[in-house]
Amino acid sequence: MPFEADLAHALDRTTDSLEPDLTALLSGAVERGRSRRRRRRGAAVVAGVGACGVMAVAALVIPGALAWTRPAGSDLETVALAMPRSAITGTQMIEALKETLPGGRFSRMTGQSNNPADPSGGYVANGGLIVDDGHGAAMVGVSAVRLKLPLGDGDGLSCARTPARAEGDTCTLSQLPSSAAVPGGAVVMSERNAAEHPVRADTAHRWTVTVTLKSTGAQLQMVQWNSTGGGSGADTPKPTRAAPPLSEQQVVAALTGAVWSPILGAVG
Repeated sequence: MPFEADLAHALDRTTDSLEPDLTALLSGAVERGRSRRRRRRGAAVVAGVGACGVMAVAALVIPGALAWTRPAGSDLETVALAMPRSAITGTQMIEALKETLPGGRFSRMTGQSNNPADPSGGYVANGGLIVDDGHGAAMVGVSAVRLKLPLGDGDGLSCARTPARAEGDTCTLSQLPSSAAVPGGAVVMSERNAAEHPVRADTAHRWTVTVTLKSTGAQLQMVQWNSTGGGSGADTPKPTRAAPPLSEQQVVAALTGAVWSPILGAVG
């Protein structure tokens, strides 16, 4: 997803639950970035972590923070965010992300807190960074939000809601059964998108995995680039590695594991 789409997604997530027009968040968004809300879930995950990084970061992670706009002619309901159960700091998000990527060297770290006590402060918590695990630098970000129940066909819940994908881009859905770690089960949405089309040998890619708990609506989204992320189309930094730091299975295991459990509980 190009940077503008990522940013839009981040803004959407950030403002989903906000009543007035609050599109001011993003400084620390990580790229839950998603072609969808654009997709606009311009995920506030790590799409950039610096002055432009603020926006880039926003592009990285932020699941469906805003009640996104229903496509023209669609019979799908919009999806809105619910108030988090307790506050999560940007520092918590960054530390959890670092624990998820042990052994790496980190830079350009950024985080954003949610604020359950003040809707204008945003309902999205996120963190993003650049990690070098010895296989090349990569931008990685995670955002945390809570969707209103009952869950509908919204962000992170349906590949049909994403924009038409270009050749080579993918989106799949799967289910996690109920367990002690995931009471009530969860929906897992996995996406792979190229930064530009047609895809070339030096085109960067973004991998997005979204885990949504069915019982609470708590949702975590991780976005990974095989580059330092940010930019748009051909302006996106070139690949520094062939694959993201974590596989889809590793991401799901991490987001439903001990490191992220406190954050899932705080959100939902």
